[in-house]
Amino acid sequence: MVRPSHGLRRRGRNILRKTPRNRGLSPITHEFQVFETGEKANIFIDSNIHYGAPHIRFHGKTGTVVGQQGNAFVLEVKDGNKIKIVISSPEHLRKNVA
Repeated sequence: MVRPSHGLRRRGRNILRKTPRNRGLSPITHEFQVFETGEKANIFIDSNIHYGAPHIRFHGKTGTVVGQQGNAFVLEVKDGNKIKIVISSPEHLRKNVA
């Protein structure tokens, strides 16, 4: 009997899909974003860039930037009742407008 794959991108086809207008390579300026400590950032995984992407369960969540680790940023994200630490490269983050 065949066993299903349980990879990191499991059941992510719909979540990580882009609209036709946004398909193709992402702008390089996304890589140069700077976030200050204490600033809020939204996690939106860019499906073109696999390196430095957080787990798919954090897609669409908002976290607080705690620090920097190399080129990546360390965020605290509330997942249910727990605070979790997420390390993500800037391509997968957006500044929180609200």
